[in-house]
Order: sequence, then structure tokens, then C-alpha cells
Amino acid sequence: MSLKVIEFNDAAVTVGDSTGILLQSPGFALSQNKTLQLGTLAEQQARVQPTNSYNKFWHDLSIDPLVHGNGIRHHADLAYAHLKYLADEARIDGDVIFAVPGNFTRQQLAILLGLSKQCPFTPIGVIDSALAATVSAADGQTLIYADIQLHQVLLTKLRAEDGHMRIDSVIQVPGVGSQNFMDLMMQFATSAFIQQSRFNPQHNAETEQQLYNALPHWWLQDGQTENSLVLELKANNTSHTAKIPRESLVSTMSGHYLKINQQIAALASSGNPRLLLSTAIAALPGFKTLLAANHAPDVIAPESVIGACLAHRDLIAGSEKGLHLVTSLAVSPGNTSRVETEVPATKTAQPTHVLLRNTAQALRSLRIENVTALNGTAATPGTLQVSLPDLPAHLGDIQVTPTGVSLDCASGKCLLNGNWVTGKQKLALGDSVQFAPDSDALRFIRVSNE
Repeated sequence: MSLKVIEFNDAAVTVGDSTGILLQSPGFALSQNKTLQLGTLAEQQARVQPTNSYNKFWHDLSIDPLVHGNGIRHHADLAYAHLKYLADEARIDGDVIFAVPGNFTRQQLAILLGLSKQCPFTPIGVIDSALAATVSAADGQTLIYADIQLHQVLLTKLRAEDGHMRIDSVIQVPGVGSQNFMDLMMQFATSAFIQQSRFNPQHNAETEQQLYNALPHWWLQDGQTENSLVLELKANNTSHTAKIPRESLVSTMSGHYLKINQQIAALASSGNPRLLLSTAIAALPGFKTLLAANHAPDVIAPESVIGACLAHRDLIAGSEKGLHLVTSLAVSPGNTSRVETEVPATKTAQPTHVLLRNTAQALRSLRIENVTALNGTAATPGTLQVSLPDLPAHLGDIQVTPTGVSLDCASGKCLLNGNWVTGKQKLALGDSVQFAPDSDALRFIRVSNE
């Protein structure tokens, strides 16, 4: 059993090992009909069922009673359910290193370790995730690392002393998390649809959710050469489009960017520190360009935390006296993390749509469902339906993140460009996926906005 790493960022809790990233799951839960859905599936229904949706159980991890919990006692219950979900989906049943954000309090860390005792894995060490992300990019300079969570941005200043990188200070910037940016984008996109198509996507919960699910894909278009983003939604068999100038999109977000930049400037007021960005925050439209006026930020590759935890496992692992939070590591001359000069998704043309038979569907996180008869069966939001006899109902999941597109074959296997594969696979422009040798192929294509 290989050592696994779990990085706790509620925007995408990440599981990885020596092979790379195995799973990314946002901190969402949906309570429905006495059942609980977690991660991407819960997020993709959050706007349809807002009173049954939860996304602050990692941010506000506690055992304080919930007033409207739908039978859920407290956030710790949801966190435990998410841990078990991660263990099941990523097959975690051995040793694990936890990488936790600097805003975790001692009480929250104690709750997390307590919950893990009831899970099928064993935590052997805990490290500050900002330290793990940056230690191998350290070159003797003071660093500032910026990362984005669901409800805030977290800035960590790290200081180089005696050949070690140490956590110096942590600043939380509330109200500028990925959900806050999503809300801004929702409002901005809705106004564009109303003005250009006389269509209000937020008038109906289903189309509001459709808009929300599509937004991450539109964000990824920002790094391309187009000057505008073209948004398309379908409602009642009618297609609605809106065109958003790229500059207007960046301007809409500028107020949030200013709050983040002010806190970065405060941390950088002495020592001329080097600025490093997580892939997620660097993917925000125009953010990296705005920072370039005062800094020359570099982007840390998403596998960096995993690589550092595996490389320093002996130093991170606890002792007979128990686990302790590691906030200092020796700077290694070898690179266990990579620094990307650009956001990976903008370096190479990425697929924008998945083509099945003669229909192209915009790429976003999708659950691939196998139904016995397609005719008369309406696809639920966030699903892609195929009809293949003698195969499971759940064939896999397409996942879209700022780093690109991937396919998780669930518990089965699939043909990727004619070769049988299992588990999670990165997808590139032009790739073809089949779930049986003679079945229709899913083709990953790029649709130009010009």
C-alpha cells in the first residue's frame, strides 16, 4: 500500500501518491431524502437545493450544533462523511500524511485527527500545506504563497533561516474565495444574458445551476487569445448566448483583486519576498497579470504538496509521542515540487467540448451514466448519458480543473485512444474514450469562439 497525501483545501480536497493526483473533491455536501452526497455531485446541485447544501464544514470545522442541519448534528459530521468518501473513492486504506492550511486552529486539527481514527486509513504526519507547496521552490529567499479556498484567500509568509523554510505569518482574506468570485461571475453573466438575449438564467433553479456548472470552463478560456468569452446556455430546447468582453470580466473582479493585493503588499513591505501562487488562484482571469505590475509571481504546480510530503515523509512522520504539525523543513537541493511560469492549462490548447455522436457538450465536471434506453430519459444536470448493455450504471467521471481535463474510470476500465486503461487519466485535445470496443466514442474537441 503506497503512502497517500491528503491536502485540505475546501475548494478541492486533493488526494495523491507517488503516481500524482488521484482525486480532487470540493468541500460540498447535499442532504437529500436521508442520504448524503459529497464533492462534485453535491456542488453541481447546490443551486437547485440551496437549503440542503453545505460548503462550510471544512472552513468552520467544529462540533457546534447546526440550527438547520437536516438531521446533521454539526460540521464535524459532514467532514467525517467527506473523509470516508475520499477513502472510498481513492482507495485509501494505509498510511496518510495530512497537509493542512495555516488557518486551521489547534481545535480544528484535533477534531480532524479525532475523525480520522474512525476512518480506514492511518495519519502518520501533519504538515502546513503552504510549507509543503513551496519548500522545494525555496532558494534562500523569503516567500509569500497565495492560495484560494471556497470562502477566503490564504496568504502565508515563509522565512528562510539556517537552511530551513519556516512559517512566519498567515493572513486570511475573507470574502474573496472561489465562491465569492463565482457569485460575481453569476451576477455579471446574468446581466449579460438579460441585456443580450432577454434571458434570465437565475430566474429558474435548473438554469442557474447550469450557469454555475459552466463557469469554471469559461474561466479557463481566459488564457487563450480570444478577447471575449462566449457563454451558452440551453433552456426549454432554446439556446441562449451572451458575449462578455475579457476586459469587462477582469474589471468586475478588480474589487476582490484589490483586497488580495493590499494584503500581499502588506506582507511584502519588508524583505523583498518572492511571490508564489497556487494554480487555482493563478487561474483567476487577469489576476496574475494584475500582480505582475508589482511582482513577478510564479505558479506552483498542483502536485507540489504531494511531492514534498513524500520526499520529506521521515521528517513529517510523528513519533511515539504522537503527531505534531510541521511548520519548518530543511531546504532540499533537489526539486520535489515544480514552479510553473504559466498556469498549465494555458500552455497547451485544451479541449472545450466532448463530442458524442453528433452532439458536442461543453466540458465541465460530468458524471457518465449508462442508461438502458436513451429515448425519453432526460439527463440530469451534470451528467453525460450513454446506453451500453451489460455495463455498470456509473461508467466514470469527467473532471475539469484549472490544470486541465481528466477522466476517472470509476471501478472499471475504458479504452483511451484504443488502449485499455483504469483509474484516473489526463485527457488532451483529440483524445478518444470508449467503454466497449464497438461503442460510440467520446471525442474531446475544441470549439473556437471566433
